[in-house]
Amino acid sequence: MYYYTRMNTEIGEIYIICDDEYLMRIDFNDDFLKIDSKHHRYKHDPDHPICKLVANQMNEYFQGRRSTFAVPYKMTGTDFQMEVWKALGNISYGEVKCYQDIAREINRPLAVRAIGQANRRNPLPIVIPCHRVIGKNKELVGYAGDKIDMKEQLLKLEGVLA
Repeated sequence: MYYYTRMNTEIGEIYIICDDEYLMRIDFNDDFLKIDSKHHRYKHDPDHPICKLVANQMNEYFQGRRSTFAVPYKMTGTDFQMEVWKALGNISYGEVKCYQDIAREINRPLAVRAIGQANRRNPLPIVIPCHRVIGKNKELVGYAGDKIDMKEQLLKLEGVLA
């Protein structure tokens, strides 16, 4: 069973999805409910302890009072994705890196496009800050598919953009 809560934020709706012990996903839409409509594996529970913890920390982040997250999470992905997501987690609040920087950090200098794909599949956006990765020419490219405006808002919140 998975539990979820929905938050309205400055960047739109955020769905926080947890199991009994861990934050599992953060989504920007409710497609996961539509896909699962026959199985009923998701229960809306804003009082679930992990959902509540994440929601509180998200509120603090959007209020400018939190720069890192301290929540138990569990991610699944390929070895490559896990390597990329770990590198993303090391990008500090208010800092940006380009895809090439991440490729170099994980000793895969030719994997720039694959880095972009791993970013796109990041199950914990904001908590694992894929929004802090920008194009080599300092352009805002790729965020959650087509949500560049969200990336811009998050980087403004963090003081990276004016």
